[in-house]
Amino acid sequence: MSSSNVGSCSMRSAIRGSLALAVISALLLAVSVAQAQTAKVLYNFKGGSSDGANPESSLTPDGAGNLFGTTYYGGLGYGTVFELSPNGQGGWSEAVLYRFCSAQNCTDGSRPNYAHVIIDGAGNLYGTTFQGGANGSGVVFKLTPAVNNWTETVVYSFCSAQDCADGRYPTNGLIADAAGNLYGAGDNGTFELSPSGGDWVERVIYGYSDLSNGAAGLTMDAGGNIFGIVYTYTPTKEVSKVFKLAPDGKGGWTPAVLKKLGGTAVNGTLAIDGAGNLYGTTGGSDKNDGTVYKLIPGQNGKWMKKTLHTFKGGADGDSPWAGVVLDAAGNIYGTTLYGGQGGYGVVFELSPARHSRYSERVLWNFNLTNGAASVASLVLDGAGNLYGTTTGGGSNGWGVVFEVTP
Repeated sequence: MSSSNVGSCSMRSAIRGSLALAVISALLLAVSVAQAQTAKVLYNFKGGSSDGANPESSLTPDGAGNLFGTTYYGGLGYGTVFELSPNGQGGWSEAVLYRFCSAQNCTDGSRPNYAHVIIDGAGNLYGTTFQGGANGSGVVFKLTPAVNNWTETVVYSFCSAQDCADGRYPTNGLIADAAGNLYGAGDNGTFELSPSGGDWVERVIYGYSDLSNGAAGLTMDAGGNIFGIVYTYTPTKEVSKVFKLAPDGKGGWTPAVLKKLGGTAVNGTLAIDGAGNLYGTTGGSDKNDGTVYKLIPGQNGKWMKKTLHTFKGGADGDSPWAGVVLDAAGNIYGTTLYGGQGGYGVVFELSPARHSRYSERVLWNFNLTNGAASVASLVLDGAGNLYGTTTGGGSNGWGVVFEVTP
């Protein structure tokens, strides 16, 4: 089993184990439900073949008010791709677009691992699964819409862990450039998939050595530069590194490590603002209960790290797992795995204050009934509404899709 496979399983087991402990703790607490009056659960997953279970992905809006995402379990057993749509009566309807097959290593893929989908101009969806495919090491898939049906095509099956290095065991979703090339991260490298004559050509554009990519996805700026995070762990050392891949003008890429973040779990996908600054989160450690940080580009390729907020582990939240999202006013939004009034995490807002400081406001406390443990970044629509998922909790215990309006 690959290092990424082991790491991902241990991370997921830790989350679910902590959720079980939080259930016991919650019985002893009087939990306040919501501090944001417009916060609400849009959908409770049932956990069976009808809809899916344990969503771990960010949501992807299509511009028409619909939201798309994936679940890690449910469906036929190994995950689903779903669509959530307003029903015209103030509620939301869920439809399963695809159910991955009923065995762990079916050829169509299995277990989307923190993996959102992306949408192309024709309405096709692209995503990844952590396992399955022709060699059991995951796939990149395409879903094509049809009347009352969606058709899945495996764009690429990653090779087996024993004989190759092609970005196998992909974690998180994909990003795309203007030319239609797809980019993602696996346990041994960042990969590129390029359309060619009706087929796809795959190559690793940034190889890792003794690294696991953790749970973070990739981010691309307006200049086509790619940013990501790799989490190094060896028997004696752990460190997370923020990297940049710059197009070299010859069809290749020039890699650079921008900043080492120490031996702290860093799993959230980076966000980028109009000035080229990067924003991310670190999980809880022996030193603190997690942070939100900013990386600022400087002279000679040097980047400065600035901590914007340090969580105290109580009512303000504990251990942000996901990345953050920014609005036009510079406010930062995110979630934590734990903490808050019930111990199941919070939705938070960080607002710029004087002297470059940020003030935190808790927008919503998860209380198990309305969800527990959000592990994917929020998305922000044009009206300022935030949408996200929790991998646990809800009325059926299999996770929820929620909306918060700050």
